[in-house]
Amino acid sequence: MLSQAASGPRPKPAAKSCGPGRPKDLGKRAAILEAAKRLFPRNGFAGISMDQIAAEAGVSKLTVYSHFGDKEALFAAAIRAKCDELLPADLFEVSYQGPLRAQLMAIGSGFFALISSEEAISTHRMMITPGNADDPLRKLFWEAGPKRTQDDFSSFLQARVEAGELEIEDPACAARQFFTLLKGELHTRLLCGLCARPTRSDVTAHIGAAVDMFLRAYAVR
Repeated sequence: MLSQAASGPRPKPAAKSCGPGRPKDLGKRAAILEAAKRLFPRNGFAGISMDQIAAEAGVSKLTVYSHFGDKEALFAAAIRAKCDELLPADLFEVSYQGPLRAQLMAIGSGFFALISSEEAISTHRMMITPGNADDPLRKLFWEAGPKRTQDDFSSFLQARVEAGELEIEDPACAARQFFTLLKGELHTRLLCGLCARPTRSDVTAHIGAAVDMFLRAYAVR
């Protein structure tokens, strides 16, 4: 038998160009999320298939499943992505430069832009229409969107309490109150299709009134 030295060095195996641990294509992931954000509100959860989302995103169905696992996970990710788009995490940072009222106005503006967007209005209608969503899907929507935003804002309020700027015994309750003030009658009328989209000045006045009422209740005197 020839020795290894006599037969020469063994050739090295070719390097694999891909494998199960390689990073996923972030561009494809973003395209899938954008497609989901468009299609779910337009057609409802039951009215959209993963094939349609894949076609809209310009990818294969296998790629959609590779990134998100199933349709429920993709729906939740689309809700989170829309929230992050209009309410980015840095809005809730206590180190935000400027007075408290200015930060509350920024949070309020982002929140109202989110809930009054066409996607949010359509999704909300889908959630409350019988037959369009079952209880697990409604819970998924709640935890991916409204609850997550309320939790972030509650943590922000707690930090402001500890900084001595607010007097709040129950930050979670105060967070719910703030977002309810921001919705007001205007959001209900938008949801029911009873009014045109408000002007920027009308929205600013609406948000300012909500912020001022909130501060009258909780600002340190």
